[in-house]
Amino acid sequence: MQFHRPPAIYPASVQLKATDLKRSLEFYQEIVGFKVFEESSSHANLGADGKTAILSLVQPEDVVPKQGRTTGLYHFALRLPERSHLGLFVKHLAEKGIEFGAADHLVSEAIYFEDPDKNGIEVYVDTDPESWEWTNGDVNMDTLPLDLDSLLEEAEQSSQSWAGLPGSTIVGHIHLHVSNLVQAETFYAHGLGFEVVLRFRGSASFLSTEKYHHHVGVNIWNGVDAPRPPKHSAGLDHFTLVFPSQERLEQAVFDLSCIGAYVENVDGKHFVEDPSGNGIVLTAVS
Repeated sequence: MQFHRPPAIYPASVQLKATDLKRSLEFYQEIVGFKVFEESSSHANLGADGKTAILSLVQPEDVVPKQGRTTGLYHFALRLPERSHLGLFVKHLAEKGIEFGAADHLVSEAIYFEDPDKNGIEVYVDTDPESWEWTNGDVNMDTLPLDLDSLLEEAEQSSQSWAGLPGSTIVGHIHLHVSNLVQAETFYAHGLGFEVVLRFRGSASFLSTEKYHHHVGVNIWNGVDAPRPPKHSAGLDHFTLVFPSQERLEQAVFDLSCIGAYVENVDGKHFVEDPSGNGIVLTAVS
């Protein structure tokens, strides 16, 4: 948790728009392992510990299916506390017949799949931060085959079975489709206070605070100048960023105004959209 507490700036929760709330709730409970603790006909809050919302689902009245080749969510990433938990989760997905991708990123080991609305989900564990390699301020990340046999073996040795997301599961990072990398970097670095820690082949950038491998990823894989999705389409509604203090939050609001971003006050919370229309709620540690 050292990268997801003060003095870091980090994502804490995600809100998604769903075309069928009941279907999504079944998926996120039975497949991903969330616990639902607040629910209405059009909204639900889910968490790993049964009390802290790290995922919210809403079903707008006029919702339409998620469209391709737009800006928006690439994936949100859930960080598990232990490697054995990832092994148990892999076994669970296989038993449920869920197709998934897998990768060793050197800084993390990750599983990728989609929810019923085609929102990307990553479930991962960090490798030992002491093993992360940095060169001139850039973190060394790669996409290599994941040793699934080793993961499953570690799960077997734990003598545990999958019983849902561990209570200390958190949102580890958020990865977004954007229309322009330079604009995105300016917004997240100069506006919000993140540091670019890796630029990948001119098509993606990864940003963090406190030398994490990334709290935010942005890419142009849906095309340069990709359009924004319709407001009422399934997909990302917003995500929440937590600042280490009220002073740091107010500084970010000021910095955002200096680069031309409009920050709204909605129900006592600061809300802003990045240059590609991805919504963000800005909060401070209470």
